[in-house]
Amino acid sequence: MDPESRRKTLRMLSNGLYVMTSRNGERCGAATVTWVSQASFRPPLLMAAVRPDSNVFACLRVSGAAAVHVLGKNQEELARRFFAPTRTDDGGINGEPFRDGVTGAPILRGAPAYVECRVRQILDGLGDHALVVLEVVGAECREQVTPLTIAESPWEYGG
Repeated sequence: MDPESRRKTLRMLSNGLYVMTSRNGERCGAATVTWVSQASFRPPLLMAAVRPDSNVFACLRVSGAAAVHVLGKNQEELARRFFAPTRTDDGGINGEPFRDGVTGAPILRGAPAYVECRVRQILDGLGDHALVVLEVVGAECREQVTPLTIAESPWEYGG
C-alpha cells in the first residue's frame, strides 16, 4: 500500500470537530476530538476514538462518564482551545465556562449542543487511539447549527 495514497484517502472521510469533557473528582479532562459517530439507535450509542494518553481519557476511564459537545462551523477558536492541555480555573476549562452535568461531566456553556454519556465499553490496545463506546443518557440542543468539520477547518487529522 502506498502510504501517501492511504493518508490522502483516509483524510477524505467525513469527520466533525467536537469537544469531549469528563471529570474524575476534582480533575477535569477536555479535548478536541474528531473521530466520533453514532453507533446504535436502541440504545443510543456513540463511538469515539480517544488518545489513551490524554487527560480526558484518564478521567472517563475512572468516572465512566463523558460529554460530547457539538461545535458550530464558526467555532474554530473554541475547538483550538481544547487542542491544548486541560487547564481548570474559576468556573472554566481552558477559558470556557462550564456547569456540571447530571453525570458529573463538565458541560460547556458555549457549545450549541451536547450529549452526556455513560461509558459502556473501552477497546484499548488495538491502535494509537482507544475506541470508547458511550451510551447517551442526556442531550440538549441549544441552537440548531451547521456542525464544524475537519474539511472546513485549517486542520487535518487522519490518514
